Amino acid sequence: MVQERAIPHESRPLTDPYLDEVRRFYEEHHERIERARVARRYFYSRLTRTLQVRVPPGLRVLDVGCGSGHLLAALQPSRGVGIDPSTRAVAEARKRYAGTQLHFFEGDGGDPRLLSQVGGPFDVVVMVNVVTHLTDVERTLEALHTVCHARTRLLVYSYSRLWQPLLRLAEILGLKYRQPPEAWLPPEEIKNMLALADFEVVRHDYSIVMPAGIPVVSDLLNRYAGHLPGLEWLSLAYGIIARPAPHRYAGHRSSNPSTSVVVPCRNEAGHVRALVDRLPEMGPNSEVLFVEGNSTDDTEAVIREVIAANPGRPFRLLKQTGRGKGDAVRLGFSQARGEVLLILDADMGVAPEDVPKFVQALVRGKGEMINGSRMVYPMEGRAMRFLNLLANKSFALIFAWILGQQVRDTLCGTKALYREDYERIAANRPFFGEFDPFGDFDLLFGAARLNLRIADLPVRYHERRYGETNISRFRHGWLLLRMSLFAARKLKFV
Repeated sequence: MVQERAIPHESRPLTDPYLDEVRRFYEEHHERIERARVARRYFYSRLTRTLQVRVPPGLRVLDVGCGSGHLLAALQPSRGVGIDPSTRAVAEARKRYAGTQLHFFEGDGGDPRLLSQVGGPFDVVVMVNVVTHLTDVERTLEALHTVCHARTRLLVYSYSRLWQPLLRLAEILGLKYRQPPEAWLPPEEIKNMLALADFEVVRHDYSIVMPAGIPVVSDLLNRYAGHLPGLEWLSLAYGIIARPAPHRYAGHRSSNPSTSVVVPCRNEAGHVRALVDRLPEMGPNSEVLFVEGNSTDDTEAVIREVIAANPGRPFRLLKQTGRGKGDAVRLGFSQARGEVLLILDADMGVAPEDVPKFVQALVRGKGEMINGSRMVYPMEGRAMRFLNLLANKSFALIFAWILGQQVRDTLCGTKALYREDYERIAANRPFFGEFDPFGDFDLLFGAARLNLRIADLPVRYHERRYGETNISRFRHGWLLLRMSLFAARKLKFV
């Protein structure tokens, strides 16, 4: 059990007049702040809803500037810790959430001595409307590394400078309590300080263009219109989601991890032998899993022949009971044993020789999901017809907006990620449900839900040498559009 107490005076850094003024403000206005939360419950409920989408329940969460603990409780952590400079706020939080998995400490969230006592590491660190009151933002961010691990996500939310005049006017009119001296830091400054403190930005977030609760109107503006491209910059609050820079954790993983290559095979008999011949050597204990289902040619027989002819190579055959590539990918990943999981289409549109490039991009920390991008190099022959190319580029723009990260090619079948990240995606699958017949979007949307860094890896796209594609341009195009709307509703229009 973590002991909940204020950090001893002798353990604190030298008195900071600015921090003391902030502390004094929140001490003196505690009741007024709590009443304001009730009066402006629409604004706080919208902000809370956004953060609940960004932070899945059941994680270990640290809330720096937690106030009376409302937000921390709403995030439903498996273990939650709040830090706040206000004695009265911390006392109320402890009383309100006594006997729960929430723990509260009084003090400065950037004090390394206090952070050493709160019982990290944490999966998520939340800083909501805090950075404007910090004496040294970079110092605080640097100190937070002591409670982070390689997969920790730091969420920094603050008011937009665009709204500063209106918020100042609201304070003058008594519609909002007057804040202590604060620094209105634009997103660019926060990003720079994150970089200086060895954090890497994963995505941006925008929330609330209408803070007042007007029935119907506010929800339409905040849930839909306010998230449209070109209108997001009008938001009252902006968010930046970051991860610790990979070099801070260099060496905590193998440089040559075991890899499970999952090869969905439906009517691919003419490709199997060539794929096997071209697969390069991989890390120790790696494997190749052929997942066959519903073929009308002799794909299964060819796979069995290849396995019998190569008894010393790590080949396995899995038989689908369901249908579709998405089902094949999920089956393969559930049976895989490697540290890295990778999808390789049997048609060799992406060359088997490229497999090590995906693995090494993961090892070097370039991303937590490596996504093949066929849109960089010239394509071979009729590898992609014009309408397919146009659809790919269009969906790339749509999905990049939904995911909050640049993804140039959402339809490339080759993707790689660590097993532990896939297991987290699978555990959070009920958030979306079994909606993806392709297997790509279950991973992309799941990665976005967990704020994983998605990195594009340019590859050359090769023409199919055998059989016909399993993709129907118009039927699957319509399905992709429906999936885009579904994902926007779950990730963007919240």
